[in-house]
Amino acid sequence: MQRVRVSSQQAPVQKLGDSQMTLSPKFRLAAPMSSLLDSSVESELALSGEPLIPGLPDDIALNCLLRLPVESHTPCKAVSRRWYQLLGSKEKFFTRRKEFGFHDPWLFVFAFHKCTGKIEWQVFDMKKLSWHSIPAMPCKEKVCPHGFRCVSIPQEGALYVCGGVVSDVDCPLNVVLKYEVQKNRWTVMKKMITARSFFASGVVDGMIYVAGGNSTDLFELNSAEVMDPRKGIWRPIASMGTNMASYDAAVLNGKLFVTEGWFWPFYVVPRGQIYDPKTDTWESMAAGLREGWTGTSAVVYGHLFVVSEHERIKLKVYYTNTDCWEAVAGAPLPEQICKPFSVNCCESRIYVVGKNLHVAVGHISRKNSAVTSDNRWSFSVQWQVVDAPAAFSDLVPTSAQVLFA
Repeated sequence: MQRVRVSSQQAPVQKLGDSQMTLSPKFRLAAPMSSLLDSSVESELALSGEPLIPGLPDDIALNCLLRLPVESHTPCKAVSRRWYQLLGSKEKFFTRRKEFGFHDPWLFVFAFHKCTGKIEWQVFDMKKLSWHSIPAMPCKEKVCPHGFRCVSIPQEGALYVCGGVVSDVDCPLNVVLKYEVQKNRWTVMKKMITARSFFASGVVDGMIYVAGGNSTDLFELNSAEVMDPRKGIWRPIASMGTNMASYDAAVLNGKLFVTEGWFWPFYVVPRGQIYDPKTDTWESMAAGLREGWTGTSAVVYGHLFVVSEHERIKLKVYYTNTDCWEAVAGAPLPEQICKPFSVNCCESRIYVVGKNLHVAVGHISRKNSAVTSDNRWSFSVQWQVVDAPAAFSDLVPTSAQVLFA
């Protein structure tokens, strides 16, 4: 196991940019300021003979500058006027990165302060192993962080936060918020049809699905709905057929898997439902799948993995053909990663964010096993731990989402 420490002597948490919007108590956005600086200014500077980097053609220099980590932007803006033009606007910076084909993964972690309950987003650079922050999410003050559901469309650099619950009155919300990396700002979307909290959510073929959860009268819901992010309009879909709040959900083989999970004293077998968008129908989850789903999930190599919360914390994988779970070869989750934790994945890696925002990176390897009759894949994991800055010592994660920028 490899361990990486982010030095607390430096300032590892950097601002990705100041908020470009103001919010009234009713979640209405003020007109955002234009963050793209006038391109004619940059052209005039280029024509005046001021190079980006002396001795290099501008296209090569720009390719170099677009690789600068976010935490370097503030001091680098002082180098020259042209550097300021590029690095002074995050919208312009990420627009140019997209034009040049940059495609780096970031892990967006939704967390709250364990003493004050204040919510915030912190962003983990999965390549440079550094942290930075983004503008504050527009939200009511007294909310239960666990009641929200977050989904992302990684390739588009878009993050969505749905629902939630006002903690002091147990009132679910139907708000939908969108964050875009390229614009570095939040947008209030059209509300869900039904206010809900503690529900299932997932993205299937670019469409955002939500199902179940708790209603305004604290009863569990069976309704479900879908939104096309391009249109921003919600419409109802087939009901689950059972009233259920969601403990975890996953998208596998184009279907949305929803489980209510195990709860103390563990004598009631959890329910589970599977939604197929192609037929707009729900079906009951296989017994082995729902009974063994004892943690937070991620899908890697087309298989469902779970970081278990009830057994000795070890990664396990589900095999559809036999309806059974098997432990993944390798060490258990490192002890530094304490519950509660959030899980997501990128390519062949699983990211587990624990209390205090320490991150465990699980590198998944697979090989075809000739021992089993069905010639299925077998998996192993190697863990790497990235210690969080000391400033995160009171933060607790509730969601982790991958975006590319």
